[in-house]
Amino acid sequence: MRAEAETRKPARPGQSAAERFGVIARPPLEWNAEVERETAHLYERVRHHIPEFEWPVYAPYVAAINRLKAERGAVILAHNYQTPEIFHCVADIVGDSLQLAKEAGKVDADIIVQCGVHFMAETSKLLNPEKTVLIPDMKAGCSLSESITGADVRLLRERYPGVPVVTYVNTSAEVKAETDICCTSSNAVQVVESFGVDTVLCIPDEYLAQNVAAQTDVKILTWKGHCEVHERFTAEELQAYKDADPEIEIIAHPECPVEVVEMADYAGSTAGMINYVRDQRPPKVLLVTECSMASNIQSEVPEVEFVKPCNLCPHMKRITLPKILDSLCEMKEEVTVDPSIAARARRAVERMVNLKQ
Repeated sequence: MRAEAETRKPARPGQSAAERFGVIARPPLEWNAEVERETAHLYERVRHHIPEFEWPVYAPYVAAINRLKAERGAVILAHNYQTPEIFHCVADIVGDSLQLAKEAGKVDADIIVQCGVHFMAETSKLLNPEKTVLIPDMKAGCSLSESITGADVRLLRERYPGVPVVTYVNTSAEVKAETDICCTSSNAVQVVESFGVDTVLCIPDEYLAQNVAAQTDVKILTWKGHCEVHERFTAEELQAYKDADPEIEIIAHPECPVEVVEMADYAGSTAGMINYVRDQRPPKVLLVTECSMASNIQSEVPEVEFVKPCNLCPHMKRITLPKILDSLCEMKEEVTVDPSIAARARRAVERMVNLKQ
């Protein structure tokens, strides 16, 4: 099938991914000796999270997806919040949203399957416009991304003329297109200070903006957008964990409320949190972020005990093995960005990527 894909005719304007690459029937999904052998090494990565008696349900999907992505010449990107059977067993590249988009541009693949939420797939498309980007469930949205529109940004510019607009990468392409530069949770302070002005709009995450404001003399204007996972954590909840076990180390994401971040032993981006655990190897950790990330890191650092205040992202959990398989078989759901929006949105992302460290 890969040979057929390599000799296909050039794409015509308006052709869908299914028309360009063809549709493949769903393969048989049986637990047998061949599948068991084929997936045994992968089960070792998730055996602490998936009971042995459940693996025969997952393994046929894992085997089928790995075979089909090779036939299609596809690469699977998985965010740190994906469940272990996706993160460890079918993903080719894992990381936070910007890491995934940047890495996608380095791979020799025509097809990217984005196991994350919609704005991540859009960002991958922005940075890799010639590639086909699929998301297994188009309804995998984001409360933070959906808290603001391009029209909102235009109104902010009218209200605060001349004030630079820094937009979190966790936004739609439409919003990115209306802004000066994007930022991530790891470089937001640097981006804000890069303008050399006394006032900056930092949108849409109110808590990220407040946490940035605590680290800079620049006046930060905010927007009331929140991540529905991180906004649920409270200082009282963390204090209860500390009271129960004073030795526990609390590691928080800056999308959390300020009082939560202030209680943390370390606060940083998704990648920063992971690196902290890898480097410091604290005996016991409370990760104040989406629950699946703790499960995914634990496979690398089994000596670290993770206490999980299990807040799950309902949007991330829309991505499942059956949907990934269907995405590869039927070449759906294809993510596109209007060219008039894409050029401006790409510029905002590339300005961030090219900012000197």
